[in-house]
Amino acid sequence: MNERCIANERLETTGFCYTLSLINGKYKMTILYTLMEFEVVRFNEMKKYIREISYKTLSSALKELEADQLVHRKEYPQIPPKVEYSLTERGKSLIPILDGMCEWGDKNRI
Repeated sequence: MNERCIANERLETTGFCYTLSLINGKYKMTILYTLMEFEVVRFNEMKKYIREISYKTLSSALKELEADQLVHRKEYPQIPPKVEYSLTERGKSLIPILDGMCEWGDKNRI
């Protein structure tokens, strides 16, 4: 039997750590949840939905999620500018995790 020894392991090499590096950060999970629920969302709609988030934080988090290929940003060439956000296929692959969190919250809400 080959037992794992924690002394020989490193957290940063795990899939858990990689996933956390993409979704960790204030409001990233909330943004992903919002896009899961509403599919295509404009910036100001998301700001109104996530009331406590600042414009700067929302913008920064969306840029990071886009860079990590979890969120797609579609800009329309018009005045005033129109930008829509949605989940990429990679982002959609997180839906079972988000659904699981929702189910756990519904069952364990106090």
